[in-house]
Amino acid sequence: MDLFSQPKPAGEKALSVTQLLRRMKNLLEVQVGELWVEGEVSNLKKQGSGHWYFSLKDEGAQIQCAMFGARKRPGAEALEDGAKVRVFAEASVYEARGQLQIIVQKAERAGTGDLQARFETLKRKLHAEGLFDAGRKMAIPGFPTRIGIITSGSGAALQDILNVLTRRAPWVQPVLFPVRVQGRGAELEIARAIEKMGRPEAFGYPRCDVLIVGRGGGSIEDLWNFNEEVVARAIAGCPIPIISAVGHEIDFTIADFVADLRAPTPSAAAELAVADGAELSTRLAQHRRRLERLTRERLMRARTAVDALKRGVLQRDGEKLLREPMMRLDTARGRLLQAVGSALDEASVRLNEARAGHRAQHPARVLARRLENLSNLKRRLERAGKDPMERRHERLVRLRGLLRALGPESAFQRGFSITLGEDGRAVRSAKALKAGDLLRTKFSDGEATSRVVE
Repeated sequence: MDLFSQPKPAGEKALSVTQLLRRMKNLLEVQVGELWVEGEVSNLKKQGSGHWYFSLKDEGAQIQCAMFGARKRPGAEALEDGAKVRVFAEASVYEARGQLQIIVQKAERAGTGDLQARFETLKRKLHAEGLFDAGRKMAIPGFPTRIGIITSGSGAALQDILNVLTRRAPWVQPVLFPVRVQGRGAELEIARAIEKMGRPEAFGYPRCDVLIVGRGGGSIEDLWNFNEEVVARAIAGCPIPIISAVGHEIDFTIADFVADLRAPTPSAAAELAVADGAELSTRLAQHRRRLERLTRERLMRARTAVDALKRGVLQRDGEKLLREPMMRLDTARGRLLQAVGSALDEASVRLNEARAGHRAQHPARVLARRLENLSNLKRRLERAGKDPMERRHERLVRLRGLLRALGPESAFQRGFSITLGEDGRAVRSAKALKAGDLLRTKFSDGEATSRVVE
C-alpha cells in the first residue's frame, strides 16, 4: 500500500479485532504450518495442569512457546532455562492477547539429534540390565601403587593426569596404554585396552590397582566413542576398578554410568585415585606428635602414682594394704565353695530323679506293661466277639426252624407242589392257562416240565 494514499471511504465495513487476529492465525497455520525451530530456552514455567510455557530466543529475537501435556511429549526433559534446543512446532496466534506463538509438539537438544536419541536408548537398555547398579561397583583402593591410564598418548588429558600423580603421589607408578579416543573404530581400541589391562598377565602387562579411562573435553560427537556399547560392556566386565574421566564436568557419557567411579575431569580422576602425599605427611606428623604427647602424659601420671604410693602406706607397712583384699578373697572363696556345694546337691537330686525315671522307662518294664495291656485287650476282644456270635447263632437256629415250618419245603414234604408259568410266576388259576403253554412243576425232590393240551 502507498503510504501517502488516501484511506478508503468510512462507509466500508471494518473488521473486528477478533476477526483480524483469526485471519492472521489462519494465514500462519496454512502458510507457515509445522516446522523445526532452534534457540535458547528462557522463562520456563511448568503449570500444575501439565502445560509448559517458555520463550525461545536467539541473538536477535524471541518467540513465545506452549507445550500442552508436556510430560507426555517426547524430549520434554531437554527443556530447561538456558538450554539450546530444537523444537518441532506449529506457528499460531494467541487471540486473547494478540500474541504470536508456536505450539511445540516435541523437542531435543540442539546439535544432538540422532546421537542423543541413541544415547538415551542405550542408557535405558544398560540400566535395565543392571550395569549402572551401585551394588556391582567396586571400591577404589585407598593407596594404589600402580595406576593404569587408557587415553591418547599425545593428549592434554595424559599430561594433566601425570602432573597430578607426580605432585600428589610420586611413589605411584603410572602405566600408559595409548589408544585413539576419537574417530571411527576408536571405541574398539578402548574396549580392547580395557580387556587387556584387566588380564595383564595374559598379555605381558604389569597388574595395576586401578585404571583411569578418559580424554579431554569436546562436543558430543568428539566424546561419542565413550557412548558405545562395546566400551560400556568392557568396563562392566573388567575385574580392576575403573575411574571414568571423559570431558568436562558438564559432560556425561555411558562410560561414566558404568564405571566404578566417575570423575568430572582427567585431573580430578588422578586426585580421586591417589591420596595427597603432602597431606599424608602432615597428618602423620600430627599423629606422631599427638602420640608422643599422650605417652609422656601417661608416663608422668604413672610416675606420680608410684611416687605417692612410695610416700604413703606402702612405705610404712605394705601388709596393711593387703589385709582388706585378703579378707575379700576369703569371703569370695567361702561363697564359691558354698555355691559349688549347693550346685552339687541339686545336681545329685536331679541325677537320682533321672535314674528313677530311667528305671521306670526301662525298655523291659515298658514292654512288660504293654504285654499285660495287650493280654487284657485280647481277653476283652474275645469276650466282646464271642457273646454277639452266640446270640446270633441262637437266633439263626430259631429262624431256620421257623423257615422250615412256614416255608414251601414243609409243604413239599406233605405232597404239595408248585406250578410255574413261562414267566417264572406261580400259576394260581386254570383260567390263566391256554393250550400250548409250557409249565414247570416243582416237587420236594425235583421238578418236571409239561405242556397244556386242553
